[in-house]
Formats: sequence, C-alpha cells, structure tokens
Amino acid sequence: MAKELKELTSRAVDYSQWYNDLVIKADLAESSAVRGCMVIKPYGYAIWEKIQAELDRMFKETGHQNAYFPLFIPKSFLSREAEHVEGFAKECAVVTHHRLKQDPNGTGLIVDPEAKLEEELIVRPTSETIIWNTYKGWIQSYRDLPILVNQWANVVRGEMRTRLFLRTTEFLWQEGHTAHATRDEAIEEAEKMLHVYADFAENFMAVPVLRGVKSPNERFAGAIETYCIEAMMQDGKALQAGTSHFLGQNFAKAFDVTFVNKENQLDYVWATSWGVSTRLMGALIMTHSDDNGLVLPPNLAPFQVVIVPI
Repeated sequence: MAKELKELTSRAVDYSQWYNDLVIKADLAESSAVRGCMVIKPYGYAIWEKIQAELDRMFKETGHQNAYFPLFIPKSFLSREAEHVEGFAKECAVVTHHRLKQDPNGTGLIVDPEAKLEEELIVRPTSETIIWNTYKGWIQSYRDLPILVNQWANVVRGEMRTRLFLRTTEFLWQEGHTAHATRDEAIEEAEKMLHVYADFAENFMAVPVLRGVKSPNERFAGAIETYCIEAMMQDGKALQAGTSHFLGQNFAKAFDVTFVNKENQLDYVWATSWGVSTRLMGALIMTHSDDNGLVLPPNLAPFQVVIVPI
C-alpha cells in the first residue's frame, strides 16, 4: 500500500531528508512542544498497535506475563550497579521537587523550594533497578523461579540529536525482565527472545535482519552479553532493531536477590532483560517505502484497500 505524497525528497538526493519528509507527509508523527519528544499521530499509532498486539501474543505464547512497574526510580537504586549507572547517568531526567506554587511576584508558577524531595527520583530510562528491588520480595526458593515478566511502557533518555521514531528523548517500548535458577536457563531465555524478535521482524514486518552479539564496548550497561538483531536499510546502513541481554547475577547481587536452590544452598538469581521500541517504526518505513511515499506490508497496514481517484 503506497500513499502518494507531494514534494517528497528523493532517496538518492538525501536519504535522511527523505525519511523525515515521509514521516511528516504520511501523517505518522510530528515533533512536539517538548524538545526531543514526538507526537505519534493516529495513523502512526495504529501501526504501532499492530506491532504491539503481535509481539504481545508471541510473548504470552512463550510463557511471559505482563506487569507494570513505577515510572520513577530512586536515585540510589541506579547507583547500586556500577556499570549500569555509568552507562545511563548522562541520559537521566531527574525529579527534585514534588510541588509548585504561585510566584509571589505574580508571574505564574515556580518550584516550591520547601518541596524538595529527600531523595531525587529518576524518570525511567530502563527498569532493571526498580524491578530487581521488587523481585527481592518475590523470590525465596527455586520454586518461585522462573519469573517471566514483560511490561509495555515509556522511557526517557536525554538525546542531543533526535529523529522521529528512530531516536527521541521519550519513546514507547516493551521490556522483558526474567529471573532464573541457573546460568544456562538465563542464557537460553536471552537467546530465545532474540529469535522471537527475529521471527517477528522477518515474518510479520517483512524486514530481514541479521542476528549477532554486540562487542564489549556496545553491550548494555550491566550486561554480561548483549544479543541483537540488525536490519539493513536502503542506504546501506544497519539499524539496531532489538536487543536481548544476559545479565548474569549482576543485578541480583546489587539488590541482594537470593534463593534457596535444589541443593538447599543459598545462591544469587540469574537474570535477563530484552526489548524493542518504536524504533521498529523507523525500520519498517526505511525498509519498504519508496520515492512515492509510505509502503506497508499487509500485516501492518491500517487500511487494506486504497482507492486512488484518476
């Protein structure tokens, strides 16, 4: 399905501008009044809902359940895992006060200086820390494992240069967080979810991907291993389309999440996390569309028939 668009920059002239023009002219999204954040318009969100629905079905088919965890994370939580805090510190949005008040000068609202929080709160950049603090109360024995949880949420990461869907300060995603009794089970989970992502990309989105392992410098902050799918775009560049992380026992040790194993010994839990985001929308656009406009595979097209008046 192609939507005819006027004044669309040719891919051969300026691929980046072609992409930006297409997102706007196809009425998928637009920039917002908040720097670096986007408004996903109804047509764009309808496509995202189809992506979300199919992925949600695949997650549940593999035994996962949905839950939801807080948007705000105590600053001290991020400090507990050294690599994790180092990886995200420069991207975090911080809440320091809990109240506004009228400006005594009558010029509007100001932050009430008496409403300063005892501990600053971080707006969720990713949820490993708040979730593993929660799992500590859920896990006592190997009988409580595995925990296979996913959440659909938004996250905030400060970005200097933003592009609609591909890289924005706030974006939508899902993040799976699982807990296991053994190293092998956790690795198996991380690899399995990578293949779920690849299956979804290739057979539902019709986007070919390469499966691989990230280099040490590119690993998720706090992970032992990061697996990824990369989609090749029409300009010859690869786009990271999804990641799955084997976290080892790093977060369990940081939050003291232990369990009594089958040998009646105390051990730390093994962990994974994995996620895809609205970046998949960018991959979809850049894989299928052309100089005439937006092209969508049937699985993701909100409209299955378009009548073009001649």
